[in-house]
Amino acid sequence: MNIRNSSGGKTVPFSPSGLPEKGFFLVFEGPEGGGKSTHIQRLSECLKKMGHVVTLTREPGGTPFGDKIRDLMLSHTSGNIEPQTELSLMLAQRSEHLSKLIIPALKRGEVVISDRYLDSSLAYQGYGRSLTAELVKDIHLLLFGKCLPKLTILFDLDPAIGFSRLGIEGRNPDRLESEKIQFHEKVRNGYLSLAKMEANRFLIIDASKSPDSVYSDLENGLKFRIPELWK
Repeated sequence: MNIRNSSGGKTVPFSPSGLPEKGFFLVFEGPEGGGKSTHIQRLSECLKKMGHVVTLTREPGGTPFGDKIRDLMLSHTSGNIEPQTELSLMLAQRSEHLSKLIIPALKRGEVVISDRYLDSSLAYQGYGRSLTAELVKDIHLLLFGKCLPKLTILFDLDPAIGFSRLGIEGRNPDRLESEKIQFHEKVRNGYLSLAKMEANRFLIIDASKSPDSVYSDLENGLKFRIPELWK
């Protein structure tokens, strides 16, 4: 099935990105401990006060099927999953995510904010697992076309700082978070390489700053890059 043309028999205008022209699709990316979740909630509340309808979602996840994949991906009981298996699981949940949640919400004109999406696959499986970003992107494009967000917000942070924050929070790391620091350094470098190659679709935020400074940079960056979101 070509998700770009999946419209339930109705004619729906699609933008060059492959997604409906209505609504806004924003994605937050970054290494562990960068504070994405906190700022997603803060931005969501701000946009709601402005009158937007906001849908928050995440990958892996976003649908009942996706949540089951999330459990498999992040649970220590899954053991040492092969890189190709990880990628296949991410693509399977993304198919459901796009069809069942993201595209319908955009058709309704909503702001969709996802905690991770394509660039997580590129960074974690492409760079971190060494499958190569080119392979991951080629498969994504083959399955889903250019279903890309309006903007990807990259919270950049040294992995060592991120994991020190997770330790302070006192929660147990999941399977991916438990990988060696060298893996997470490859992931971070992968994100930065992607942002350098495709600067037009990334907004980089220095996540090492204080929470208020980070949110200020986020809001100012969004106002500059997507002024129509603030009208």
